[in-house]
Amino acid sequence: MENIKKNFGFGFMRLPMQGEEVDIPETAKMVDAFLGAGFNYFDTAHGYIQGKSETALKTVLTSRYPREKYILTDKLTDCFFKTQADIRPFFESQLEACGVDYFDFYLMHAQSAEIFKHFKACRAYETAFELKKEGKIRHVGISFHDRAEVLDEILREYPQIEVVQIQLNYVDFDDPAAQSRKCYEVCRKHGKPVIVMEPVKGGNLVKLPDAAKQVFEDLHGGSPASYAIRFAAGFPGSLMVLSGMSDIKQMKDNISFMRNFLPLTDAQMEAVRKVQDIFRFMHRIACTACRCCTDGCPQHLPIRELLEQVAAELKKKEEPET
Repeated sequence: MENIKKNFGFGFMRLPMQGEEVDIPETAKMVDAFLGAGFNYFDTAHGYIQGKSETALKTVLTSRYPREKYILTDKLTDCFFKTQADIRPFFESQLEACGVDYFDFYLMHAQSAEIFKHFKACRAYETAFELKKEGKIRHVGISFHDRAEVLDEILREYPQIEVVQIQLNYVDFDDPAAQSRKCYEVCRKHGKPVIVMEPVKGGNLVKLPDAAKQVFEDLHGGSPASYAIRFAAGFPGSLMVLSGMSDIKQMKDNISFMRNFLPLTDAQMEAVRKVQDIFRFMHRIACTACRCCTDGCPQHLPIRELLEQVAAELKKKEEPET
């Protein structure tokens, strides 16, 4: 972990697209700007962008820069293995797809109570620890999507876990359903560094409702993304905050305030609390558009689009009749 530069990472989940394909020239510009600003942490997974994230990363990063220039994280996802025997071939295919000989971090992906059972039955953790001994993984961790007590159980059962990736943003932090605060506290209890995913909640904290947008505008400086990302990065034990940027404009904005990171001031934290209250009042559906549920859905349902339809219907019912 000592080779990580700064506390802001480039998530390869929401890359710029040209139709159904990754926009390689635009993504390469973003990678160049990111590395040029002194950052070096990249995050991917085999299921991102229907399998195109890893190969795009090879094209724009690993084939263009020496290995010591970047830190790379990949993940083991439950839908890509049925038995322990499937894991090593899948892992080797990921190394090949990314164009590297080892991963700096390898995460047991999207852990929940049910998915953890599958990983245990297939001895996925034990396999990852073996790969670490062989030098093909530098650090083994998890990404997590469940209740805090499940996270506590996993960390007690596998204390060798070195890092935990959790969803943390100012809307979800005190949400009893998301349990971001409780999960963060479990990480601190076990002494595990935290990697933050979804700091802008899939873009929901960038494209703000008018009332929330005005709160930040009254501060006279800083984009909505800057307050969300700096909120997530300001916690003790926060190793890395990921952002899935989809154009060079977003990249440049994020670089502008994370190149020399400063925690939120008291006045800025007070503004964040006001925006939290606005979102609570609106009863927003907690979808971050990560599409992990879509990629793993056996029926191939457009889950996010269905949620949006439900949200629209609920909004109609809440509106007074005229």
